[in-house]
Amino acid sequence: MASRPVALITGATRGIGAAVAHALSPTHDLLLGGRDKARLDALAAELRSARAWPVELTDFAALAEATAAIPRLDVLVHSAGVAHLGHVAETSARVWRETLEVNVVAVAELTRLLLPALRAARGHVVLINSGAGIRANPNWGAYAASKFALRAFADTLRAEEESHGLRVTSVHPGRTATDMQRAVRAQEEGEYEPEEYLRPESVAAAVATAVNASPDAHLTEVVIRPRATR
Repeated sequence: MASRPVALITGATRGIGAAVAHALSPTHDLLLGGRDKARLDALAAELRSARAWPVELTDFAALAEATAAIPRLDVLVHSAGVAHLGHVAETSARVWRETLEVNVVAVAELTRLLLPALRAARGHVVLINSGAGIRANPNWGAYAASKFALRAFADTLRAEEESHGLRVTSVHPGRTATDMQRAVRAQEEGEYEPEEYLRPESVAAAVATAVNASPDAHLTEVVIRPRATR
């Protein structure tokens, strides 16, 4: 997998992560991150040059072992995440810890472990954030806090790693037609209306645009909203 740029995508088994894999496949060799190896293998079989990279992102010993064999990395796309809704008064410490562990701590640790490989390639880190990383609404406390933190992490990483040639892009999609969104709507006790949401492929196209931008261009933040259909 050395003839083309290499991209690692977390959360690649479904939703935006899987769509990003399809969008980058024409130009990149892919490492598909996730927990379900069977689903990763199935996705890899659909793509030009891809292989499964199964790892539990919050198992930091396993993460260190899995990243040790990556000497060079051109693109790292953080797409894995969790979303638990609820009033602050009803949100337990366990939910706060899990949300921050998956959405922020694991992202920071994976990035830290891969920084030598990214620096070697003068690479690109893409963080799939959310509209909740720009504006916090009722019932979204833990999730929004994690996404605000993720945005701060991206801004800090960009400032610190500019001298190494890294590009860092935060992508803030609105509601997107994914399994996660279906679960979110269930928590909100609302209807899941995929025709009113962004398609994962639309978000992936924005990621590909940022990644494939000309060398003089650095898309630092991309905000995407569903276009009104009514």
